[in-house]
Amino acid sequence: MSEELNFEQMLNDFEGTEVRNGAVIEGSVIDVKPDVAYLNIGGKSDGILTKEEYSNENVDLTTKLAPGDKLEVKVLKLNDGDGQTVLSYKRLAQERGNKRIEEAFNNQEVLKAKVTQVLNGGLTVLVEDTRVFIPASLVSDVYEKDLGKYADQEIEFRISEFNPRRRRIIGDRRHLIAERKAEAAKELFSRIQVGDVVEGTVKNVTDFGAFVDLGGADGLLHISEMSWGRVENPHKNFHNGDQLQVLIKDIRDQKIALSLKFPDENPWNEASERFAVGAVVQGKVARMTDFGAFIELLPGVDALLHVSQISRNHVDKPSDVLKIGEEIEAKVVDFDADNHKISLSMKALESAPQEDNAVSVYEDTAEDAPTIDIPQEVAEEASEV
Repeated sequence: MSEELNFEQMLNDFEGTEVRNGAVIEGSVIDVKPDVAYLNIGGKSDGILTKEEYSNENVDLTTKLAPGDKLEVKVLKLNDGDGQTVLSYKRLAQERGNKRIEEAFNNQEVLKAKVTQVLNGGLTVLVEDTRVFIPASLVSDVYEKDLGKYADQEIEFRISEFNPRRRRIIGDRRHLIAERKAEAAKELFSRIQVGDVVEGTVKNVTDFGAFVDLGGADGLLHISEMSWGRVENPHKNFHNGDQLQVLIKDIRDQKIALSLKFPDENPWNEASERFAVGAVVQGKVARMTDFGAFIELLPGVDALLHVSQISRNHVDKPSDVLKIGEEIEAKVVDFDADNHKISLSMKALESAPQEDNAVSVYEDTAEDAPTIDIPQEVAEEASEV
């Protein structure tokens, strides 16, 4: 009785399996070779699935399928001439992919897929085996010279154009990035204020400063705000990717000015004690002009050594006697705390010249004046004149 029921069930299953062109059926893998797989599809003959109909990629089917695997496929041809049914896994996946993409297009949904190809004109991604092309102009909101970094990476995008009949399915990542940046910027500006210390990442270094990504907007760290000391070349001090704790110095509209000159580290805080008038200090010649030299006493604290205060001897230009980087010793002759100005003098440390005591000084009197004998002939000529 049980054998009759089993046979009847098998007969019902066979009769219920409709194998026809275009039908979607489930098959069971019975044999796999590198370029073709054979499936039991419950019909009078087995089905064949070539690697070309498995994927758009050049794959070895033995690495993808194994005997016993269940696979949903689409019937392309009932009889290929050899009595076998031609199947396709790729086309069924593409149809499902098209449907998925169409839904995402209509709903402006964000999709995520792996980059399968990097082309000169853009990127190709696969959504359920359906190709989506993202033009280079829509890959990012900034110019991307080399798209190679996206190879094999998962990226997010929206579908901006969907026309499967023309095989034109276009993805857009640029506007998605711009939208998210705008949201992040709005959130950032809502919580930051002047005086805050925030963390950022150096994004780009220029000759005049560095742009720092604050997580929603970029701030400019000008060269003059990079240190209390002197920074000659920002490229030597900062590099892309550096993590910084920066002070928000100013916010104007969408522009943020940053600084690394924290008030509690201001070297002028203790300058009045260290460089009081009368103190003898040492410093390094930082730069020179025709009227004097600027001496670095501490990083961020410069003092002026006027040309008239370099030596008791006459000096035309500071560069005649001083060199950049030279260490000098001088006396503080003026300190202006409010304006952060210090004046120095090297001349004040030089000894005063000694007077020449061997020189006699005569008063212009008849008694003290020395007597000079004049020859007779000279006197006569003078009287004639």
